[in-house]
Amino acid sequence: MTGVAGALAALGLDESRCRTRSVHGGDIHAAWKIETDDGRTVFVKTNQRPLPRIFETEASGLEALRDACRSDGSLILVPEVLAFGEHFLALEWICEGRRGDPGRRLGEGLAALHRHSSDHYGWHEANWIGSLPQPNDPLPAEAGCAAFFAARRLQEQSRQGAGRLGSALRRRIDLFCERIDEHLRLPDERPALIHGDLWGGNWTSDESGTPWIYDPAVHYGCREAELAFTRLFGGFPRSFYAAYEACFPLAPGFDDRVELWNLYPLLVHANLFGGGYAGQVDRILCRFVG
Repeated sequence: MTGVAGALAALGLDESRCRTRSVHGGDIHAAWKIETDDGRTVFVKTNQRPLPRIFETEASGLEALRDACRSDGSLILVPEVLAFGEHFLALEWICEGRRGDPGRRLGEGLAALHRHSSDHYGWHEANWIGSLPQPNDPLPAEAGCAAFFAARRLQEQSRQGAGRLGSALRRRIDLFCERIDEHLRLPDERPALIHGDLWGGNWTSDESGTPWIYDPAVHYGCREAELAFTRLFGGFPRSFYAAYEACFPLAPGFDDRVELWNLYPLLVHANLFGGGYAGQVDRILCRFVG
């Protein structure tokens, strides 16, 4: 069984005793709210033609974030994975609300999450950023975040965009990556556990004002890349940035590096949606490599 029926079977639920309705859940999958007669509510994502292992890798990433956040005292919550299969992912339902200042707690919780580290950049498996493959072949921490960012993020998106980004832009990406240590002067920090796709649509708060995060592209990377991405599409509440900085201050010069970190999500959007995103990347790179 696939789709909602497969999810209900995996959860041991009787379809005749459940109420199912479609809800908003993004552009890639269909999303459903399942309510049972005994008062349970479940969120289910389904896809009849899913990308390879997309629900499995999302479940793995959610579980890694959930374990890390719980060890930090649950400043941030992550929905529990209830079941997954090739065609579905079933998660704990979030009762949304906006009480208090969830942005502040999100900043505190993200700072705590980023203190989880590793001896390498990357992840134990490839996953997905939107509907694009995100390779995570590990690089040792000693190689530096710039090397990982160049090889596994910028150059990979350039390869995926062959025929779409244009030869001139792809050459500029290559030139930038060849001299990335010169342009992206980074603080000497260990790899941080990051959500990987943290924009305004991938977090919410519940009725108590506690923030939740979901839809990750988890890996060990540079925490600056995560913070830069939060600024790309309208930004997060001011209280979020103030709380994060108070808990885990960023190195001097971060503001000057934001647009360089955001080359990656802009390239992702160029490859997914086209439009003006490639032009934004080109304008940024032209200031550094001509």
